[in-house]
Amino acid sequence: MDGMAKTSTTTQGLRAAIERSGYYPALVAEAVEAAVGGEPIRSYLVHQETTFDQNEVRRHVTVLVLTDHRFVVSHTDEQAADSTSPTPYATTSTESVKLDRISSVVVSRVVANPESYTPGTLPREVVLTIGWGAVARIDLEPAACGDPNCEADHGYTGSSTADDLSLRVSEAGDGPETVRQALVFAQAVSEATADPTR
Repeated sequence: MDGMAKTSTTTQGLRAAIERSGYYPALVAEAVEAAVGGEPIRSYLVHQETTFDQNEVRRHVTVLVLTDHRFVVSHTDEQAADSTSPTPYATTSTESVKLDRISSVVVSRVVANPESYTPGTLPREVVLTIGWGAVARIDLEPAACGDPNCEADHGYTGSSTADDLSLRVSEAGDGPETVRQALVFAQAVSEATADPTR
């Protein structure tokens, strides 16, 4: 299959995944397509999440797209009518990140019965965390010395963690195909950020 046919297939696959999510597909697709522009799509992941906020059910969809030069993130949330709008509404945001800005790609896998794990078996859950320096979490705690009776102020110690995007998918909640797609997407991003020619 040549590059043009693969790009067309990948673009159609992304559109179909957005349609399957059933979450304002025309709005989500338009926002994602505008952010991607004419660039070929290398990989994608569509994840819908439903949360409960007091007495309301809220839906959220995240679309991640990898192109040859960028990582595109789109979030769409629905909001109930409030003082700013008499009718329910949705907000969509997109962010485009150059691949050379991505500093970390972390994939955490949760597997059942690890003693009998067979290579290739899907994990029960996958958490994908991608950092590019836009958001960092700083964890601080008081520093101490080895003397348990010491009352001196030793300042603080801590760590800074890139935490721009963290996405959790599970077989029980999202289905095995979404877990598989998350792993495929994570591998594609890892390979793209390791590519010395970009």
